[in-house]
Amino acid sequence: MLLTTKFLRPTSDPRAVTRDRLRDRLDRDGPKRLNLVIAPAGFGKTTLVSQWCASTGAPTAWLSLDEHDDEPRRFWQYVVGALEYAGLPGMSECHRILSQQGGEDLTALITAVINELSRDEGEWTLVLDDYHFIQDPAIHRLLGWFVDYLPPGKMLVIASRSEPPLPLSRWRVRRWVEDIHPGLLAFSDDECLQFFRNTMGLDISEEHARTICRKTEGWVAAMQLSALSSGQATGRSAVPRTIGKLDINERQISDYVLAEVLDQQPESLASFLLDTACCPRLSASLCDSIRDREDSQDMLEELLRQNLFLIPLDARNEWFRYHDLFRDALVQRMQLNDPERAERLWRQTMEWLLTHGHVQEAIAQIVRHGDWPWLARVLAEHGNNLIHGGFHLPVLEWLEALPAHLVDDSPQLQMLRIWGLFFANRVDSLEPLLTSLEDLLDRRVADSHPDAEGALGLNSEISLIRSYLARTRSDDKSASDLTRKVLEDIDHTRIPLKSVTYYGLGLDYYGRGELPEAAEALRSAVHYGQVERKPSTVLSSGGLLAWIQYNRGDIDTALRTCTEVRNWVDQHYADPTQPRLISCWQNSALTEIYRERNETAMAHSHLAPLLEHVNQGTEPGQHVIIQHVRGHLAFSEGRFEEAIEALEDAHHTGRQRRDHILFEPPVSAALLARCFLASGAIDRAAASLENIQVEAITNPLHKEQYYIGKARVLNAQGHPRQALECLMPLRNNVERDAHHLHLVEVLLISAESLELMDRRNDSRTLLELAVEKASEAGLIRLFAEESPLLRERLMDLPMLRTPGSWNRTVLHMLREQEATATDKQPLEQPDSSSPVQEAPTTPVCSLQEPLSQRELEVLALINEGFANKDIARKMEVAPATVKAHIRNLYGKLAVGRRTEALARARELGLLNN
Repeated sequence: MLLTTKFLRPTSDPRAVTRDRLRDRLDRDGPKRLNLVIAPAGFGKTTLVSQWCASTGAPTAWLSLDEHDDEPRRFWQYVVGALEYAGLPGMSECHRILSQQGGEDLTALITAVINELSRDEGEWTLVLDDYHFIQDPAIHRLLGWFVDYLPPGKMLVIASRSEPPLPLSRWRVRRWVEDIHPGLLAFSDDECLQFFRNTMGLDISEEHARTICRKTEGWVAAMQLSALSSGQATGRSAVPRTIGKLDINERQISDYVLAEVLDQQPESLASFLLDTACCPRLSASLCDSIRDREDSQDMLEELLRQNLFLIPLDARNEWFRYHDLFRDALVQRMQLNDPERAERLWRQTMEWLLTHGHVQEAIAQIVRHGDWPWLARVLAEHGNNLIHGGFHLPVLEWLEALPAHLVDDSPQLQMLRIWGLFFANRVDSLEPLLTSLEDLLDRRVADSHPDAEGALGLNSEISLIRSYLARTRSDDKSASDLTRKVLEDIDHTRIPLKSVTYYGLGLDYYGRGELPEAAEALRSAVHYGQVERKPSTVLSSGGLLAWIQYNRGDIDTALRTCTEVRNWVDQHYADPTQPRLISCWQNSALTEIYRERNETAMAHSHLAPLLEHVNQGTEPGQHVIIQHVRGHLAFSEGRFEEAIEALEDAHHTGRQRRDHILFEPPVSAALLARCFLASGAIDRAAASLENIQVEAITNPLHKEQYYIGKARVLNAQGHPRQALECLMPLRNNVERDAHHLHLVEVLLISAESLELMDRRNDSRTLLELAVEKASEAGLIRLFAEESPLLRERLMDLPMLRTPGSWNRTVLHMLREQEATATDKQPLEQPDSSSPVQEAPTTPVCSLQEPLSQRELEVLALINEGFANKDIARKMEVAPATVKAHIRNLYGKLAVGRRTEALARARELGLLNN
């Protein structure tokens, strides 16, 4: 049960200062998605946001967080509850998904929430107040994903005492964020007077208020200290303590302000402020280390108690930072008074950050400091791990910042640049760089350079890169030879290369169709990737392993592989401020797994990040895989036009860019043929399989895809005997190799061939065997994708009606599919005697596939403003059937929402204007 008082927006205190200029900044503007109000306690964050919500008029879902909400399921349960309390439709479905979704993966729920927000065409605001109570990295990651896919017109507002670890830098570049920080909360003259008189209850003159506002320029923290100081005076008029001038534009605090602040502190506290000003972030351990003291935690808590420009970064008072303006002024004062000590403290801080794993933060400070020799040493030591952790682009930028001679004289940095370009898919520029590096290494060996052993390791890295380049040229022999040479030399080098090498070996085996050997090599790649702390290699290797396991029909094993790999990466490399590290192989495998399990919301959640890579441009092999699974998901959902477009793109890219793909791509033409068959275009289905060079296919899974697709087309053409002849040798192969997914498909299509040959008993025997095998493997969706004849025979099977959750799920899915297909059947096989078919209107004919009568009924009811549940009641069908009609309707009209569908229908003459 949810505590509904957490959903109540606080009423504004009538004594609170009205902040119209800040409320205007919070208003919706262009691409903005997030209002971020960050300030210490008592800065009026909640009051400001509440005032703004009251003035917008848009529906607002308010959620006041507390320490009990720092758990992913509870957090998102309350988010759904807040939206439901505010009146957003569709939240009951979200509650259902949450109740059924086990484990910690809540992407299906968040996808459903985003979809419901997208369906509502109005503006919505979700407010998360006191977000500083949230510390769980999983919540931060999922909230970042939520904002990434937030639909237009919807906005998130976060009020917090500390800046949340979200990808704010990336969002700010995209102009998604409005920051309200203490600098913007500075008071005007009138606000200052209202603050002291109404909020603080102090009897202060207008002249005194203006003096404070002029000297502090409305700085909130200083004004609070002034108010508290004035409140402590007794027996005399309260005159606020004067603070110096604040120059907001120059991002500096005047010497007078610093002097006033420092002079009022004990010597020990003032020394602490100056000594720790070099720290971009502060913790007791860091401060103790650079000061050689053990009292830093007490000092930090004292600064926090006095609110001396110290901002907490967590709710446990472990990490802090000074406000940028205050820190810059402290640094300037320290450099002026004792530059040698300032330099020494700064270097000690950087060493501590590097030693304790805060490498990126240290590098950013070193770059800002302009210490290029030190940056070169740090990159040579840590750059490889950064690249394999997914940070290849920042590494390339840091290398560009270095003076050219530092890179030219360093084989390690040159190798680092090559790896960075490789991971950035800029392989065309690698050959001359590799040659130049080889020349440099040869000269060092000839000159007996002290780092000759390091040269041996770099030669192994060069061989490994060249093996990947050989794969892009389809030079499998050279790739294999180079990889094995690296494996022979690898134990004699100090460079951790085993994970990447075994991944390349797995690709070689996969390309040759030696799947058991590929799986074994990829398991080794995952193991060594974890030992070597290379998360990107772990994800890619585990993803390809899961892809092989799924395509062999080992769905549970594939899902377990993905889960174990994902958990390891999130445990060791979870940084909510950075984009979540993903793998094309793993997300593609997960999309296929959840599509086959008929959990389409989960499938879409794993496909969505991949589509962004397609839109931005990605490596051709990844492009083919992504478009293949995208087309398969669209086919499963009956969006045949979208499926055909994606699969044609995958097929053409696979053929045109074959020389640039490291592996043999799947036979997308076979899946494309299924789309044409489902659309009734048998000739196009047959044509899509022409010109396929079967003898050139080395991967048995891909060869099986081709022959299965060919058999489907032969059945559709009325040649069941030829289809059986095509499948008989294939069945022996898939049974021998335990390719469970293809075995079930072979049995189903063979049963259809026998049914077309009037051998019904034999057909039923194969259908029963197919159901038995599919039940063992956990296959579900493939039954709904077969021909209407097969679906009809499957629903008649007695064994499918026996008790069991799997049987019940499959039978329910088939019945839903039948209900949808029945509505479309008259138009898919038109009757020439029908008056409607004799004289179709021109607008309807402009659609590639006309609307069925039931779809036209749904369209008319949508036009009248009925909701889905009301349409279902009027048509006396299940709500799921209505959703299926609407999905088909959107697909045929090429739209994504109701208003677009109605506008398109009016253009086509399907509705009266």
